[in-house]
Amino acid sequence: MARACLEFEKPFARLEEEIRELEQDQRSRNVDHSAEIRSIRHNLVAMIRKTYDALTPWEIVQVARHPDRPQTADYIKAFVKDFKELRGDRLFRDDRAVVCGLGRIGGEKVAIVGHQKGRDTREKVACFFGCAHPEGYRKALRVMRLAEKFGLPVVALIDTQGAYPGIGAEERGIADSIAVNLREMTLLGVPIVGAIIGEGASGGYLGIGVGDRLLMLEHAYCSVITPEGCAAILWRTAERAPEAAEALHLTAPYLKQYGVIDEIVPEPLGGAHRNPREMATTLERRIGRHLRELKRIPLEELLEERYQKIRSVGVAIEAPAGLPTPEP
Repeated sequence: MARACLEFEKPFARLEEEIRELEQDQRSRNVDHSAEIRSIRHNLVAMIRKTYDALTPWEIVQVARHPDRPQTADYIKAFVKDFKELRGDRLFRDDRAVVCGLGRIGGEKVAIVGHQKGRDTREKVACFFGCAHPEGYRKALRVMRLAEKFGLPVVALIDTQGAYPGIGAEERGIADSIAVNLREMTLLGVPIVGAIIGEGASGGYLGIGVGDRLLMLEHAYCSVITPEGCAAILWRTAERAPEAAEALHLTAPYLKQYGVIDEIVPEPLGGAHRNPREMATTLERRIGRHLRELKRIPLEELLEERYQKIRSVGVAIEAPAGLPTPEP
C-alpha cells in the first residue's frame, strides 16, 4: 500500500518509485541494477536528512499529523504486553477518543491512557478525530485512580488537536472534567510519565498531560492552540497558519527550553511514519527508563518534585541561540 505523501516529501516518493521500478526490472529481466539502486538510495537518504534537518514549524505540524504516523493503539500493540482495555466513565458512555487500560511496559505493570484519532474514515468519526468529550477524560481519571489504588505507574500518550468543541461536550462539562484531571493528576500518588506522540494542543492535551516526566517526539508539536485556530483568531484567516506556527514556538527544542517537556525523543530518519517499529522501540526504552527512575523516588519527594516542576514551567521566556536537540 502506498504511503501518504506530504508536499515536501514528494521528491522522496519519486526516488522511491525509481528504486521500485529498477528492482522490478531486475527481477523480471534478470538485469543487474544494484549499483544504480545503491546510488539512488544514497541520494534518497541524503535528501531526507537534509529536508528534515531544516523543517519549518508548520512542516513539523504536518509531520505530526501525517496519516501514517503511529497512534496510541499502534504503540500499545507494539510494546504493551498483556494489555487489557477498560472502557466507560461509569457516568455516561465510552469515549473512543481516549484509550485506557492495564498492561506491562518493559516488564513494569502500568496503567495506560492515551488519545486515539483513528485510521480510516469510520474509525476517525467514531474517535471524534482524537478530540475527547468529558466522558473520555473522566474515563482516564477513573483508570488513573484505579492505578493509584493498586500502586501502578501511569503512562499517558498524548495526540490531540484539543477537546471536542461541540454543544454536547459543553453541556456535560468539558471544562470541569479537564480541570478536575489537572488537579487530580497533580496529587496522584503514583509516578506519571507522559509522551506527546503527535499533536498536543489546547486543553485536550492538558486533560492527561500532567506528570513527573513529559517526553516529546522530535517531530511532534505542543501548543495552547493549533496554528489554524491561532491564525483564525488573530488574523481572521487560517491561511496564515504557517506564520502562527512560527510565532507559537510549538516545536520540541523550544518546549524543552521553556521547561514544558523533559526530554526530546529522536525519531527515525524521515519521521516516525517511515519506520513505526523503530519508533516504538525507541519510545518503549525511554518510557521504561523513566518508570524505573521514578519508582525509586519516595512518594512524598515525588509529589514535591512534581509540584515544583509544574511551578517552574515557562520561567525561561527567551529562547537561546542554540536550541536542544534529541538525545541519542
